[in-house]
Amino acid sequence: MRFMIIVKATKDSEAGVMPSEQLLTEMGTFNEELVKAGVMLAGEGLQPSSKGARVKFSGDKRTVIDGPFAETKELIAGYWIWQVKSKEEAIEWVKRCPNPHSEESEIEIRQVFEAEDFGDEFTPELREQEERLRAQAEKLTKAKPK
Repeated sequence: MRFMIIVKATKDSEAGVMPSEQLLTEMGTFNEELVKAGVMLAGEGLQPSSKGARVKFSGDKRTVIDGPFAETKELIAGYWIWQVKSKEEAIEWVKRCPNPHSEESEIEIRQVFEAEDFGDEFTPELREQEERLRAQAEKLTKAKPK
């Protein structure tokens, strides 16, 4: 099972306040544990919403809304993608995580849809297309210079 672990934003993260060296060290150690356990597939911090945008869809119309966005509690400051056996295992890992902010903070855990979750609507042709696209994306990611 894959889960997205969502680190919620705070007023400080939205203001661009960078984490302390101590927190960066603690997060680095935690990330090492996740990698060694075969749990972490990806993870990154995100820039404040002032550097982002949203695209609103209404039928065929698209409207671009530049950040910042008002509702800090609904914004994301960072994320991980983890491969674990259950939601309970994801919860246990999150409980071991250093507090991602220097204030009260929240981490949300959401399961990622897998192909089998879509049932018969996800035809063999669509499955083949998804597998092909994943393989192409992975190949491109590995080929890009850092």
